[in-house]
Amino acid sequence: MHVRHRLEYVALKAGLGLFRILSASAGVRLGAGMGAAWYALDRRRRKTARDNIAACKIAEGQAARRIAKASFVHFGAMIAEALQNNQIPGTRLHVVSDIHPDTMALLQKPGQGVILVSGHLGNWEIAAQHLGTIKPVVGIAKAMKNPRTDRLIKTLKTNDNFQLIPMRDADAGRFFKALKSGSILALLADQHAKGNKFMIDFFGMPASAHPSPALLHLVTRIPVCFGFCLREGPMRYRF
Repeated sequence: MHVRHRLEYVALKAGLGLFRILSASAGVRLGAGMGAAWYALDRRRRKTARDNIAACKIAEGQAARRIAKASFVHFGAMIAEALQNNQIPGTRLHVVSDIHPDTMALLQKPGQGVILVSGHLGNWEIAAQHLGTIKPVVGIAKAMKNPRTDRLIKTLKTNDNFQLIPMRDADAGRFFKALKSGSILALLADQHAKGNKFMIDFFGMPASAHPSPALLHLVTRIPVCFGFCLREGPMRYRF
């Protein structure tokens, strides 16, 4: 495992270096190609994607395979754009804000904490970078199995307006501290909540959901918002 971790770290470092010297369009093409390669090589996730698309009755057979592959390609392109936007000064990323005036007033109010609920929809990295220009953002990070790549990824994501706190930590009040400081606490709440019995209906199937955003609101009375950042084209997003 130690050798595998080292190889993963070296590959990530090399990939980041390559993204820094490529043009924006070339970087996006490389990211899309890496997404296509991931789809071809990762049999388990490829099957999971196809099965989920079929289970949700979105599509079946060849159509489900096309959608699954397109999602991997799309994801690779979005990762490339997020890396370039965060690491390369002057990257021409265009984000259009489509935010309700009441929500914008909350975001712009000094000292006002906000609970932002989102999911793995669109580009959550670009969303955090964009929101950081309005109000400091605190995200929740789950540690990766490879400690070397985990440290490297966290250094890429962290800046003055975007901080990460661990999902599991001895400090039980870390979420409350972030909100009290007037930051946006960003919670990606769409993944399966292991061991939780709070069930909802998702595409006609029962799914275990995270109650944390609702509980935080009930305890603090701090407003809850829902938001996402969709890719509309190369280097173009709508928040």
